[in-house]
Amino acid sequence: MRKRRPPLSKVYGLLEPGPVVLLTTSRRGRANVMTLSWHTMLEFEPPLVGVVVGDQDHSFEALRATREAVINVPTVELGPAVVGCGNTSGARVDKFAAFGLTPKPASQVAPPLVDECWASLECRVVDTRGVNRYGLFVLEVVAAWADPNVTDPRTLHHRGRGRFMMAGQTIRLRSRMR
Repeated sequence: MRKRRPPLSKVYGLLEPGPVVLLTTSRRGRANVMTLSWHTMLEFEPPLVGVVVGDQDHSFEALRATREAVINVPTVELGPAVVGCGNTSGARVDKFAAFGLTPKPASQVAPPLVDECWASLECRVVDTRGVNRYGLFVLEVVAAWADPNVTDPRTLHHRGRGRFMMAGQTIRLRSRMR
């Protein structure tokens, strides 16, 4: 057998959940943006997304208190800002200003969209049963935005310890899924 047993602490790099996103929150009139890799689609309609935000993250209390967020999907061109937001605390730094990101008003929630991202999902928290144990918030997408000029976005996917892979070519395979 050619396979080897990696340390269990590195399993997350084998089963990454999807593109790295920028989660925006807003509390007491101050917007924040954090880098988030731990998320998953939970339902098609209504669209539900599970996100894990640790209680040590500055965004945790804002998300718990306001029950609103925006999931913004950056492309590889925003890589330095994505990493910068992930390595900086919003408690001390205005990440929008520090990393050249432009907040734009959302239509249904208080947190802003990140204008430079190719897609943004306005969300409301609909389930907090997993928050105390896992930091798991279930969000319902209430409005969605995508740049129609971006047909094959080159998104970032976190592999761990500063390593990312980039989404590649889109292919079509026969499927009965709509």
